[in-house]
Amino acid sequence: MECQISIRERSEEAEERLSPYAVRSRFSRGRLKWEEPCPIRTAFQQDRDRIIHSKAFRRLKHKTQVFIAPLGDHYVTRLTHTLEVSQVARTIARALSLNEDLTEAIALGHDLGHTPFGHVGEQVLNELSPGGFRHNEQSLRVVDFLEKDGRGLNLTWEVRDGIFNHSKSQSILGEDWGEVGTLEGQVCKIADFVAYINHDTGDAIRAGIINEDDLPVSVLTLLGRSPSQRINTLVRGIIESSWGVTGCGDLEKLIITMSPQVVREANILRQFLFDKVYIPSLASNETKQARKVIQFLYSYFLNHEKKLPQEYTYRDDAIERKVVDYIAGMTDQYALRMAEELNRV
Repeated sequence: MECQISIRERSEEAEERLSPYAVRSRFSRGRLKWEEPCPIRTAFQQDRDRIIHSKAFRRLKHKTQVFIAPLGDHYVTRLTHTLEVSQVARTIARALSLNEDLTEAIALGHDLGHTPFGHVGEQVLNELSPGGFRHNEQSLRVVDFLEKDGRGLNLTWEVRDGIFNHSKSQSILGEDWGEVGTLEGQVCKIADFVAYINHDTGDAIRAGIINEDDLPVSVLTLLGRSPSQRINTLVRGIIESSWGVTGCGDLEKLIITMSPQVVREANILRQFLFDKVYIPSLASNETKQARKVIQFLYSYFLNHEKKLPQEYTYRDDAIERKVVDYIAGMTDQYALRMAEELNRV
């Protein structure tokens, strides 16, 4: 009798053609809770689908990336940022013969725990919460505990590791990337950087904060004058500088990186954005209002626990943890509307 194998097993066999340093789905370290493998999808394909169908993923479309309540339809949101990171990461992973499904799942899930009002919301919750707040930790909490009415998504270790370790904080490209358990996780980390320095530049130009000609001359010369030229230069630089991961490098020394020259110009562009866009935006009226909204909501629910949604009241967590989970999951519009309604009480 002819041996019958599942579609999933065929996909797993196809993964054997990847780089020797790519993660094979059948060798995953597993999930928090064991479950029967899907006959059609690999473990990482399942994770990707679970993230896309999650409530937290849908809410990203109404969460700020940089500009709060912009007057225009073409500004980047947390959702479009996530999709751009996924596109960049998949391109790099495919070129380097890494596991594209794992890369995509990490990229799609990396910002699920981000607050309303972008990094301003994160800063305020970090100031208010006794244990601090970091969106990468909250993203892991979302997939582990908060989604599906507290059951979580039960993702694989590799996806969870990539989500938790994606954040680069304030350090510059080329410095220590921190602990990332897979090369696919490194790809998502650098793709996040590539995506935001490009689309934030475009949004700042769209908002009239800067002009294209304001960008540093060296950046325009080496990376390109248009957004497509810059992103193409960065992605090509990553692939060319990381070619060793396809199978001809020392595993202990493998890293996803760029050439020193491209790294230098990418960091110059990043610092330019901090000086001309990110830091000045902290003084805007929209940012000040966003801070007040988060502060008010935190104070209100801390003193009115019974006003939290029912699913939060059933948990054994401290009240501070419940409030942070609730606020972090809000969209910009929901937070504004909630603050306005509660202020009427």
